[in-house]
Amino acid sequence: MYRNMKLSEIISVFESVAPIAYQEGYDNTGLIVGDISMEVTAALLCIDVTEVIIEEALRIDANLIISHHPVVIQPLKRITGNSYTERILISAIANKIALYSAHTNLDNIFGGVNQKICQKLDLDNIKILSPLQNSLKKLVTYVPTANADEVRSALFNAGAGNIGGYDSCSFNVEGKGSFRASEGTNPYTGKIDKLHFEDETRIETIFPGILKSHVIKALLHAHPYEEVAYDIFPIDNAYELAGSGMIGELKEPTDTLSFLNVVKTIFKCPVIRHTRLISKTVKKIAVCGGSGSFLINKAISAGADVFITGDVKYHQFFDTEEQTVIVDIGHYESERFTIEIFYEILRKNLPNFAVHFSNINTSPIYYL
Repeated sequence: MYRNMKLSEIISVFESVAPIAYQEGYDNTGLIVGDISMEVTAALLCIDVTEVIIEEALRIDANLIISHHPVVIQPLKRITGNSYTERILISAIANKIALYSAHTNLDNIFGGVNQKICQKLDLDNIKILSPLQNSLKKLVTYVPTANADEVRSALFNAGAGNIGGYDSCSFNVEGKGSFRASEGTNPYTGKIDKLHFEDETRIETIFPGILKSHVIKALLHAHPYEEVAYDIFPIDNAYELAGSGMIGELKEPTDTLSFLNVVKTIFKCPVIRHTRLISKTVKKIAVCGGSGSFLINKAISAGADVFITGDVKYHQFFDTEEQTVIVDIGHYESERFTIEIFYEILRKNLPNFAVHFSNINTSPIYYL
């Protein structure tokens, strides 16, 4: 039996998986239309919001549309119904339909759009092609040794300590801390106006910068001291769990032309564009859903035999200098499985909430 959900609950689920902080600067991910306190009866999942999608939502009594592409990216100065964007907004508001988008934030996470492409291609050893830079922090804190396990666990549960495929990562050093409590304080240990030495553990761990407030809150809650000593440092390490594109390997070298035909079939491409096939077989495959031509050089540097994406311009096909094969399968085609990610997120976290796949292909491009 399905039950209604608060829009705020649904948004919280999505943004715990794909934080808005990971969106590109030009993007407009998140809630476009709607009151976060409204009750949602059902969600319609799609790639684009169009007027036909609004009509589909009304037919199935869904008052939330979750799309990959936001219907509004550039600011609007007026809403008069003179453009399709304005008409969509007017219709959504009039019919009390909320519009939510998970776009480049979903592109830029492990487990997002690009991993779904890798999954469809059955790639192994996948990793982010262009990991985020300047997004990690290091936390250093000092804890009574008897409380170190509790504090470490709290930090790890808050999202700290993940390095590649490992979690609960930290460095620990035993030592002695000193302090003297003044009048009006409530020391966990030691006496007022007496110098005290305590056996302490120095804990060092890293965390994504977007989790800073969450990690500090967990630290302060778990730490026994009235005044908690801690330092946070920016670090230059790439964050391997977020960023643009992905790269992986086929289970065994595969005939190049046969592989391209498999790609065409899987992604239901009426046609694909590609550069000259420079080798008989391929194994290492780079991908980027949507417009990924900005990653051509990254794919080449990573040794990709093939780079699959969409929206490649004519002159960009020359940029490979025959060091990889660019395969342009189309923007919509590269992202067509994104709604499966939406479905998986909702089913895992809100199993009693009604979710519907759109039956409409919203690609504006037709092939003759």
